[in-house]
Amino acid sequence: MLKFCKALPFSSSSTHFISLKCFLIFQSQSFSSSSSSSSSLPSPEHVSHLILEQKSASQALETFRWASSLPKFSHTQSTYRALIHKLCSFRRFDTVKQMLDEMPDSIGSAPGDDIFITIVRGLARARMIRSVIKVLDLVYKFHTVPSLKIFNSILDVLVKEDIDIAREFYRKSMMECGVQGDDYTFGILMKGLCLTNRIGDGFKLLQLIKSRGVTPNTVIYNTLLHSLCKNGKVGRARSLMNEIEEPNDVTFNILISAYCKEENLVQAIVMLEKCFGLGFTPDVVTVTKVVEVLCNADRVTEAAEVLDRVESMGGLLDIVAYNTLIRGFCAAGKVKVGVHFLKQMESKGFLPNVDTYNSLISGFCESRMLDLALNLFNDMKTDGIKWNFITFDTIIRGLCSEGRIEDGFMILELMEESKEGSRGHISPYNSIIYGLFKQSRFDEAAEFLTKMEKMFPRAVEKSLKILEHCKDGIIEDAKRVYDQMNDEGGIPSIIVYDSLVRGFSQEGSVREAVELMNEMIVNNCFPIPSTFNAIITGFCREGKVESALKFMEDITARGCVPNAETYGPLIDVLCRKGDLQKALQLFLEMVEKGIHPDYFIWNSLLLSLSQENSFKNGLLVLCGN
Repeated sequence: MLKFCKALPFSSSSTHFISLKCFLIFQSQSFSSSSSSSSSLPSPEHVSHLILEQKSASQALETFRWASSLPKFSHTQSTYRALIHKLCSFRRFDTVKQMLDEMPDSIGSAPGDDIFITIVRGLARARMIRSVIKVLDLVYKFHTVPSLKIFNSILDVLVKEDIDIAREFYRKSMMECGVQGDDYTFGILMKGLCLTNRIGDGFKLLQLIKSRGVTPNTVIYNTLLHSLCKNGKVGRARSLMNEIEEPNDVTFNILISAYCKEENLVQAIVMLEKCFGLGFTPDVVTVTKVVEVLCNADRVTEAAEVLDRVESMGGLLDIVAYNTLIRGFCAAGKVKVGVHFLKQMESKGFLPNVDTYNSLISGFCESRMLDLALNLFNDMKTDGIKWNFITFDTIIRGLCSEGRIEDGFMILELMEESKEGSRGHISPYNSIIYGLFKQSRFDEAAEFLTKMEKMFPRAVEKSLKILEHCKDGIIEDAKRVYDQMNDEGGIPSIIVYDSLVRGFSQEGSVREAVELMNEMIVNNCFPIPSTFNAIITGFCREGKVESALKFMEDITARGCVPNAETYGPLIDVLCRKGDLQKALQLFLEMVEKGIHPDYFIWNSLLLSLSQENSFKNGLLVLCGN
């Protein structure tokens, strides 16, 4: 032991050897005390590890030279390889050549393949691509013929840099020299061609491989399949798959994912069934894509069955797959089924995350089960899951949409107190305005908008300008400011939309008003009666009763609830046009929905009936017999 310690250098030129000494002494304690003194020497693997741990090329060299000074220690291919790797890392390529030259005398053999491959990779990391090819000259210098392994390592570097250089290397340095490539060679070339979207050349390479009497392996086919699918040529990829003698799980992952991207659900399921039939299970990313496409097609039950089947075949699932399924059930209005899968997921060891809860909270809000949404919101805190902006935004919007403004204010306050905050997003504040506006608390909504100016100065400034222009009847100027606001990424509030829609409708630009209302919906701002009533009134003012009726049908299908002000202009214009029968039908439809006719509607109908011969029959209809 003492002899081993004395062999360590103590020169002041390199303090790192002090820690090296301590490390070796510690390691030497693991040797058997009964072993001979020679057994206490570090092994080549040990020295290689020490060299790789050094922080500079000079330290790596000193460690290597120190090991050379140890009695009865001999360097090997592995210690030289470790040193050369370290020298390459610091671009000491001249020193690398020196080390190569001393190897035959030092260890009695020329550098091996692994050392030359280490140099190839070191040059590649240094971006010295042309020098990579010259490694072959180094190999020939030692009177050895480069192995296919070395050729392949050079080719692998070249295809990542420039496929044309790689192809030239393959033709001149390999083919013309009689070097026969293997599956790995062709796989590298195929990868390079496909990375540069040279699919035609990829097929030529495939034919070249076949012409040599070699069957391309599955990896080569999969590389070409992936490139075809990436370029939207899924049908051609499907045909190519028929040539593969032994498709594997990666083959099916590629094609199933491609069909999912195209939303070609039928073919995705066909490929999935074929995959199962051959005993393969798709990876979790592919499975999640299938689940997502099924959910988007309202086939959530089938999506759940896919997950069950994957698990039964030993496939792996993750939280993202379950979250996708839960989100699908929530979007389908089956939020309680989503909760069931939450519990199932937990029982299988998958812990829910913020995305899981956000999907369920959104589902409960959409289903108007606000108390259950609030319960989940509180459960998140209990379970140690931090609320994020989406959590706050979703539940504030849900509460305010259903008139629970005070609860919305409470959650808004929690959001502002949290580290997450609004993250510069205006949407939660717009939701508060929406709730106030929907309850006809117009002054409070305008006051809240003004208070937002400190946080969102540009948005509020432009909103106030739009309202001012609309009030003055300068609707084109209002629209110009609105467009500027959108270009800057601003999201207008219900006050802005309502003013613009009313303004356009009143000046006869009803189509523009409809476009604005569609933009409202895209921005999660659901139209309220005063907004869509303005459009119906605009259509009726222009005498476009069919357009007005179609519009009312559309908004009702979207979940908008009409009121007396909705039906009033329609009944009036129908009466004026002499279509009393249609007017009476609308009247009955309105009454059946529990909407009470106002004075304006009664007046229009009675005036029209008084001018008809069927005045008595009309009165019977109005009075319910």
